[in-house]
Amino acid sequence: MVAADTGGTFTDVAVYDATQGRVSYGKTLTNYTDLVEGALAGLESTGVKLDQTLLFKHGTTHVINTFIQRSGAKTALVATRGFRDTLEIGRGNRPVPFALEYRRDPPLVPRDLRFEVGERIDAHGAVIEPLDTAGLTQLAETFRRDGIGAIAISFINAYANPAHEEQAVALLRSLLPDAYVTSGTLLTREWFEYERTSTAAANAYVGARMGSYITGFDARLRERGFGGSFYMMGSNGGVLSSTRSIEQPVALVESGPIGGCIGAAAYARALDEPRLIAFDMGGTTAKCALVQDGHFDVQPVYYIGGYDHGFPLRTPVLDIVEVGAGGGSIAAVDARGRLSVGPRSAGSEPGPVAFGRGGVEPTVTDANLVLGRIGGGAFMQGRLALDRDAAARAIRERVSAPLGYDGAGGVDSAAQGILDLATTTMAGAIREITIERGHDVREFKLFVFGGGGPLFASFLARSLNIPEVIVPPHPGNFSTLGMLIAGARIDLSRTVVLEAVQGALPTLAAAYAGLEDTARRTMHAELGTNAVTFERMLEMRYRGQKHTVAVPYGADASIGALLQSFETIYQRRYGNINPNCAVEILGARLGAEAQIPCPELTQMAGGAGEAAPGATVAHERRSVYFPAPHGRIEVPVYARDALPIGHAIDGPAVIEEYSATTVLMPGDRARVGKLGEIVIRCSP
Repeated sequence: MVAADTGGTFTDVAVYDATQGRVSYGKTLTNYTDLVEGALAGLESTGVKLDQTLLFKHGTTHVINTFIQRSGAKTALVATRGFRDTLEIGRGNRPVPFALEYRRDPPLVPRDLRFEVGERIDAHGAVIEPLDTAGLTQLAETFRRDGIGAIAISFINAYANPAHEEQAVALLRSLLPDAYVTSGTLLTREWFEYERTSTAAANAYVGARMGSYITGFDARLRERGFGGSFYMMGSNGGVLSSTRSIEQPVALVESGPIGGCIGAAAYARALDEPRLIAFDMGGTTAKCALVQDGHFDVQPVYYIGGYDHGFPLRTPVLDIVEVGAGGGSIAAVDARGRLSVGPRSAGSEPGPVAFGRGGVEPTVTDANLVLGRIGGGAFMQGRLALDRDAAARAIRERVSAPLGYDGAGGVDSAAQGILDLATTTMAGAIREITIERGHDVREFKLFVFGGGGPLFASFLARSLNIPEVIVPPHPGNFSTLGMLIAGARIDLSRTVVLEAVQGALPTLAAAYAGLEDTARRTMHAELGTNAVTFERMLEMRYRGQKHTVAVPYGADASIGALLQSFETIYQRRYGNINPNCAVEILGARLGAEAQIPCPELTQMAGGAGEAAPGATVAHERRSVYFPAPHGRIEVPVYARDALPIGHAIDGPAVIEEYSATTVLMPGDRARVGKLGEIVIRCSP
């Protein structure tokens, strides 16, 4: 079983050998000219042949990068007559009220490519005006003449009755077989007119490109002897069939980071940890999510470019906060003498200066190398040599000299400043997902992974007063490990507008019966399984409010229990409740999960047995720079794969492995846990 994660800097591969119960890992620099070849090169480094593979799961940043780079297809939007500007009007709000120069990001589909057609359905689903098929046929000729590669269809009130959208999709696909055609109700059956339109446009924008990518990836696997099942990692925490992925590519918008959160949730259950902050620092970005009671939250809306300036996708995405701070984040001094770190990244091409691939701007990785926290010879077991002198020279010329840090310790001080800024940015993301959501960050443990996560773990924990850090085995490839154990999942939703009273229960039961029937039929058609489990959530609010909160809904729940759950969740989120105000139900959400063959976590993790009394496994000592008042200290360097279960290490120290390096601050105490995880107790 194979999982491959294509990131902004590295492509990671994990392989589970079911015959031997063993996991092996591969890592290569991401090949931007041929993303598929990069993943296959990572697989080849593990020595595994595709004709031995039963399952191949793939996560990619391809979708999000297409949005960010605005490199999708030339896309047209077809709307109900009078509604062509819905995409640009949006919600009509001003998220940044005091910025006089405020502008939203321009829509994916410009106004000259937005078209109207006659049709109308009312809010109850009744047809008022039939679809003008003759007018739509004329539009098809325009699309053919103008070289339109993708078409999005979004009609008013289609959520209540999708018949006109389905008719339009079928007609345009027959007239334009080479174009990618999609509609809002293929993606969401909720009443949010702007969000449905935005999601349809975005799906069309990336659809043609992702269709070619997924089809081509699958074909190249088959050419090399692969005869198993190919899945894409969805943003909702489950894998999707290639057919569904081509139909709904927006469901892959955060395909890359999800695997790590699945792995973190699995570790939380195995270690009986009720509250974890899953923190992933890669080469380009850092991401964090909360894992509570072994589960993470999935949100129904995701904003490309952020809420303030971006556009929404009405697709389920793990509740994640992401910032532009990674190993490749570039440090620069502006004309006013201010140091910044990120969000610009060196990526894999050219990469950090130390990679020797043409990079000239210093990065976070260069700073860690200069300060001794990364050892050049141990990085990826020496497969990627790191040039410390070049990194130090870049920091001296572009950071320390412009800031006036001269002398013997100038480069160290500047490099530490780079890391301090990166730490502050990442700590802000953790505060956003904890403190700003009403959680006490001190009640959580920090679960770190990604190539850079263990480097910053102790520093982040101390800055936030988090008492304990957990570093899983193979953190640099951890996202692929999570993908290996991921099951299949689809999320469905319907708008159901009801007052939360006893009479609402039969309507809710009927809505969920329909959703569950659709989910079962889909899972059976795509996976051949009828063993499906369900998670039900209601979107609820006080009457008159815009925003809702998600409330768990059991099939046998009473209205009283439902209202009590709503008030508990609402008070935790906002700090107060209003018992005199009526409560409304706005939507029914269903998460459907089905298991596909996957290994157990305990089969893939573990240490090397019990520690021998007085065991000493440090293989060298290295000069490492720590923040004031410590400065440079000669510290022991350990090989992680030589650390047995139960072994304890006092900081300061460095623990190296194939894909990552863990740094212990002075005063830290680490031990190796039962699953091979490193547990670090951070002193105040």
